[in-house]
Amino acid sequence: MDSSHRHRSLYKGTTPPWKETYRKRCVDRLKNSRSRLLERYRQMGDGEQRSGCGASTIVQEVMEEEWNALQSEDRRLPPLWGPEFTAEMVGVTKEYDELAVLEEIQQELMSQEMSIIEEYERNLQFEQQYILAAVKGMEEMHVICPLCHTNLDINSYFISCSCGLYINTKVCNITPDVLRHLLESRVSEHMEHCLHNPVFSVAPNTDSSPNLMISCKACDYLSIVL
Repeated sequence: MDSSHRHRSLYKGTTPPWKETYRKRCVDRLKNSRSRLLERYRQMGDGEQRSGCGASTIVQEVMEEEWNALQSEDRRLPPLWGPEFTAEMVGVTKEYDELAVLEEIQQELMSQEMSIIEEYERNLQFEQQYILAAVKGMEEMHVICPLCHTNLDINSYFISCSCGLYINTKVCNITPDVLRHLLESRVSEHMEHCLHNPVFSVAPNTDSSPNLMISCKACDYLSIVL
């Protein structure tokens, strides 16, 4: 019995047994490759970004890496995308359509890849809007309140806002420039590891004035701004 018949006999009338294992491994690897994906996306020109052709190579790399890992566990599987793979899979397509299974997994990964990029773009826009607002406030000698986005009142003793924000700064001597730098650096720090928008809040402090916090439920990021 040749390899094609053995392969056909192995999977006849069933969903390929490697499907769910392979799909889950690919999904997990794509999530873990988010930094690599975004780094490659940032390096592309505007035209490439709009077409998405450059970033989508990550999907092919992920599929190849996980297939190689799966193949090392089951030597009966042919090399992915190679002539041997195509010959064997085409020979059994009518019975369980393994090429369609791979295409289905590829489409799912490309959809998730696009979701990562879109979330990155939204977060980038959020950061750009915040920085633009901060720059505008700098030009007007104001700092924007991170809670309600109106102008903060800053003096040598406290930071306050009409929304109820009040932080005593007499001891630490916070200037508008220092506060602006703290806010921008925390937003940028969070964005390096997460695509979701962070939120600011005020947390009580039993030992001193309340703290201005930045947090994100999506990645559990939490940091004290002031």
